[in-house]
Amino acid sequence: MKDVSAISTYAESGLTTAQVKQAQERGESNKMNTRSSRSFKAILRTNLLTIFNAILVSCMVVVLLVGQWQDAVFGVVMVANILIGTGSELRAKRTLDKLAILQSPKTVVVRDGQAQEIASSDVVTQDVICVSAGDQVVADGEVCHAAGLRVDESMLTGESVPVAKQAGDSLMSGTTIVAGNGVFQATAVGRDAYAGQLTAEAKQFTRARSEIAEGIDRVLKWISWVIVPMVCLLVWSQLRSAEGVSWQHAVVLAIAGVVGMIPQGLVLLTSMNFALASAQLARQNVLVQELNAVEVLARVDRLCLDKTGTLTTGTMTVTDMNHYVDDDQAGRRALAYLVSDEGNDTARAVKSALEDVSPSDPDRYVAFDSSRKWSALQDHEGTWFFGAPEILLKQARGEAAQQAREQVDECAKQGARVVCLVRSKQPLNEDEPELADDLAPVLLVVLQEEIRSDAEETLQYFREQEVGLKVISGDNPTTVGALAQRVNLCGDRQVRTFDAREFPQDEAEARRVCQEYDVFGRVTPDVKRKMVKALQADGHTVAMTGDGVNDVLALKAADLGIAMGSGTTATKAVAKVVLVDGKFSKLPGVVAQGRRIIANMERVSSLFLTKTFYVAAISAVVALMAWRFPFLPRQMTIISSLTIGIPSFFLALAPNKRRYTPGFLQRTLALAVPSAAVIGITALVIYRLCGETREESSTAATLAVVIGGLYLLGILSRPLVPWRIALLTTMAGLAVVTVMTPMLRTFFALQWPTGWTWLIIVLAGIVQALLLEGIHRTHDRAYGAVTRIVR
Repeated sequence: MKDVSAISTYAESGLTTAQVKQAQERGESNKMNTRSSRSFKAILRTNLLTIFNAILVSCMVVVLLVGQWQDAVFGVVMVANILIGTGSELRAKRTLDKLAILQSPKTVVVRDGQAQEIASSDVVTQDVICVSAGDQVVADGEVCHAAGLRVDESMLTGESVPVAKQAGDSLMSGTTIVAGNGVFQATAVGRDAYAGQLTAEAKQFTRARSEIAEGIDRVLKWISWVIVPMVCLLVWSQLRSAEGVSWQHAVVLAIAGVVGMIPQGLVLLTSMNFALASAQLARQNVLVQELNAVEVLARVDRLCLDKTGTLTTGTMTVTDMNHYVDDDQAGRRALAYLVSDEGNDTARAVKSALEDVSPSDPDRYVAFDSSRKWSALQDHEGTWFFGAPEILLKQARGEAAQQAREQVDECAKQGARVVCLVRSKQPLNEDEPELADDLAPVLLVVLQEEIRSDAEETLQYFREQEVGLKVISGDNPTTVGALAQRVNLCGDRQVRTFDAREFPQDEAEARRVCQEYDVFGRVTPDVKRKMVKALQADGHTVAMTGDGVNDVLALKAADLGIAMGSGTTATKAVAKVVLVDGKFSKLPGVVAQGRRIIANMERVSSLFLTKTFYVAAISAVVALMAWRFPFLPRQMTIISSLTIGIPSFFLALAPNKRRYTPGFLQRTLALAVPSAAVIGITALVIYRLCGETREESSTAATLAVVIGGLYLLGILSRPLVPWRIALLTTMAGLAVVTVMTPMLRTFFALQWPTGWTWLIIVLAGIVQALLLEGIHRTHDRAYGAVTRIVR
């Protein structure tokens, strides 16, 4: 049982069993829904009920009913994509479901006049709660009694110094008691408490925005508008064609046109590429909790950094002790005692520097209080005060005091933290502690936060990549600014700092401030989020790093939240990327993966969308002219597999360091549409000119399209290094083998062409190559600087 010495005083203030029951009936308990915002059914429904799936399922069912099963193999792509997407979101759901800012399992409350230990989830409004060092505050409340009560609010506010609490002060849920004990009365519990509100917001599922996925979805929406009338036109035209097609075969041919227009392989390849990149990053201790997140970091142009855990390790070290008396041994012994019972980083650092010093044996002692900003003791050598130099040196006189004040100012400019030990000959009053008026400096202790060894190099990488860097911290802006200057946050330019307590409410002014300044101090969780949103409103893609609960809202609002492995459960749950080993230097590698994906997917998207548009063009022409559609669905499978599906898998995994540039869909369509016109027209001309049978005509058209597709593949694979040449050769060889092998010819409804047909196919291939090369060169002049492969 915890220290509950004040319980007897507040026994009558505690609730009765009947009052607790009434509060529970009103829903005023600390119980919270442990689920995230989306259920398993919702996730499955989202991945199943898509335009993409609706089109493919309809086509597959129709083919199985009226055609042959070989023409329905395209359904495998749909099933694989559903499994990958659902699996990814279920993993994110499990992570969010584990999110809980309140982690204290038991709480001591006063009920029916007695202290009782209950589950924290059973706390209700107006409960009288007892806390002591090490406890987590489980509800918002007002302090009734405090005995040296100090609270660490850093996880919520960012302030690193514990806050002393007195009767009448407020407590926030999620904070931790670091010293003393006390009693408080709960005023808000569950979702109404501060931690509950943070948890509720953090649990809301948000999907990382993917430009690739959005571009594909846009194309699918365009297709969905024309698909029904196109099917009707194709069926009608096939029945009217001069070649006497049955209604069943007309439906199958119409399905071939529809399926050919859908870039189903691109959807699957995108998911697979993200999944493989996530697996590669996991081997480097980088956990990607949502597949799209890898791509997002490649698009980031503003990176907001939390100081602790990113620029610094969070560890304080003593770098210097400046002495102002000849014999300071008595002062060192007094200082050793003053820091022996403190739990903050500053005290721990000083304690470590004095580990070989025996603490003095005081007659009187006053603990540190953040409102006074000093602690004190009296021993046989005198009275000693230890704390903030701006307080302790304010009234000190003499040359030594002036020297000490100048040194404090100089250290502050360099980003160092300074604490001061002063001495007085006057006795210490424990009951009403106050500073003496004869203070003289004894020691100035200079501390520095330990800079991460990889910070400067990593920041230089982002500067070179033209990513704007912003440091957002709850600490003093001057101190943080000096630290940022030490790691060359802005290169040769001076760091500009801003005190976020003056952060403007006006949106336009907020955007100006976020654009103009580099370092922001005294930032609250809500202001962090406002800053992220202000940067986004200015058109930036924003990533945010963090490790504390005070970072949760900003991490959630950012386009990409990045948590340190040493961070809280809450930050790791809401972040899309977690640096498991906490190494900031891993971020350039994550960026490289994202850039590889988005650059390579842009190339292979050109292949997929070219097929979409040439099939759409062929479908429109044959519908208007009442011609037979040139391909069966299985023949479209050959074309897709050899010119797009198989090679694009290898191309998507190839190294590519090209920097991201907006306009993915525009650049892709600029190449895909004219290329599709060339290949589509060639296919129709070849089909109408070649062959004495439908099988031979379809074979000629299929091979002509394969040649055009492989040439376009060769263009997009440049520079043609050996492995890319081998890939192109293999795909061409497989096409020849398919036509030469009787069993495969039968399966794909092909026929060996005559000599005349072969000649036309070769000539058509040469014409296609010349036209596609011209289109590529025109495209390269317009977009080459942003589409060229960087090896």
